[in-house]
Amino acid sequence: MTGAVRTVSSPRIDGWRDWRGIRDRLATLWRRSLRFRTIVITVTLTAATILVTCVAMALVIQNELFTARKDQVLLEAQRATAAAQATLDAAVDSTDPAAAQTLMNGIATRLSQQSSSDLIALYRIGPPSPLAPQPFISPAFESNLVTEALRTQVQSSPDLQWWQSVSLPSDNGRDVPGILVGHQLRFPAEDGVDSYELYMGYDLTSASQTLAFVQVLLWVVGLVLVVLIGAIAWFVLRSVTTPIADAAETSAKLAAGDLGVRLPVRGEDELATLNRSFNAMADSIESQIKELADLSLVQQRFVSDVSHELRTPLTTIKLAADMINDQREEFDPVTGRAAELLHAQVQRFEVLLTDLLEISRYDAGSVQLEREATSLAHLAEDVIESMEQLADGHGSDVRLVAPGGYTPVDMDARRVRRIVRNLLGNAIEHGEGRPIVVSVDSDRDAVALGVRDFGLGMKSEDVERVFDRFWRADPSRVRTIGGTGLGLSIALGDARLHGGTLAVWSEPGRGSNFVLTLPRDGRPVTGSPLPLVPDDEQGGALEALGLTQPISTRPGVRRTT
Repeated sequence: MTGAVRTVSSPRIDGWRDWRGIRDRLATLWRRSLRFRTIVITVTLTAATILVTCVAMALVIQNELFTARKDQVLLEAQRATAAAQATLDAAVDSTDPAAAQTLMNGIATRLSQQSSSDLIALYRIGPPSPLAPQPFISPAFESNLVTEALRTQVQSSPDLQWWQSVSLPSDNGRDVPGILVGHQLRFPAEDGVDSYELYMGYDLTSASQTLAFVQVLLWVVGLVLVVLIGAIAWFVLRSVTTPIADAAETSAKLAAGDLGVRLPVRGEDELATLNRSFNAMADSIESQIKELADLSLVQQRFVSDVSHELRTPLTTIKLAADMINDQREEFDPVTGRAAELLHAQVQRFEVLLTDLLEISRYDAGSVQLEREATSLAHLAEDVIESMEQLADGHGSDVRLVAPGGYTPVDMDARRVRRIVRNLLGNAIEHGEGRPIVVSVDSDRDAVALGVRDFGLGMKSEDVERVFDRFWRADPSRVRTIGGTGLGLSIALGDARLHGGTLAVWSEPGRGSNFVLTLPRDGRPVTGSPLPLVPDDEQGGALEALGLTQPISTRPGVRRTT
């Protein structure tokens, strides 16, 4: 029985991935978009400013509303208390408790009429007395509203008015903000005056509602301002950044070789001036590039024509030099030496002329590859065999390490052979008589050949210029195999024609390593089967130099297994 497996993603994990994707996109947008970054900064600072302003205004308005309502309540309570006290002062003293209680109820009713408060309480100061009126407490008044501190202040200061903020009960069961005001009232009595504490509670719900309305209005206005300022910033930035983006795009096209692109000029402002300056610069660059291109074409034609024209006289001179060189034994020593020098320099001149013709073909873009299936390992063996005499003359032992590279690959064998000869010749020339390792390997995408010597090496600034035309690391050094200074430049051009690469590593006193990489399918290579930094950098140099037994595969070729 076959079971089906279903993968279920956790919503939490999916959400985290979505959040990470959004975060990464925002981070990329922040780095790359000036408009987005400026709008975010503008909106953030504006929102922070409006937030601080709204909070400050809300606090000020809250304080002003409370102060105004408090002053109004205190004034109202003072007037009601004064009216009640005037009524008590005008009353006739009576020893009848019922009459005194009637006077107390009347005073409470008068206080309710003189003020907007329906929370009234009257407490007698001192011990209870059967002749004194009983305390009066309105039905909605709660005794726990009066704190001991307030009662102490009211009892100790008969001529002062005291107040405190309290939470008053409401009809819906919720507490509302309020103010409790305290006074003293003096009732006429048989033995003098009875003092009573008077407390009146005032509801501040209307002020609280007004404050809530103002706060909501402030937040709405602040939010609208943030949105409007963000929209204004976006519009202003769009009018500025769009021309900048157009200029960047046009600059990229100009850098890519489209010399005819220009920026539109509108108006007389700074952007128009910038566009005109850019267009003037582009015109100047285009004219200079065309002049340089024409000059380069003239130079290419001159080199090509001169090289072709020199072919015929050079052939004649070479034949004459060869004949004289063959007869040099019959001359006196001085003339014989002159014949040898003439023969060597004519050969060098022929190599230089051939290289100049090749360079002119590269510059003219007229080089064509003649591909054929070739084994790079066998090609390397042939080159090593052909240069055996030169290597022996310099005391260098050339080893071939070829774990791969035997499968034929389409390449221009003549040009690749020239690359290998040039690299091996340089290694022999600068190898100081030490062993030279030629490595060949391959993988699914490419084949590669490396030439490693253990000679003088080069400085980092020399490595950067090693492929320049007519450049030599040490011009004072005597070359024993000729050389025109064009070999590595031509080798790099041949490698690029194949869609490959030619790279170099070198350090003073440790030698150099050149790695040629060629693709199998003609597409540009993205890697190499051989490392550019040689194995001896990780401690394996001696293995390539002969700890294994050399096996002779052909006369003059040593292959290390």
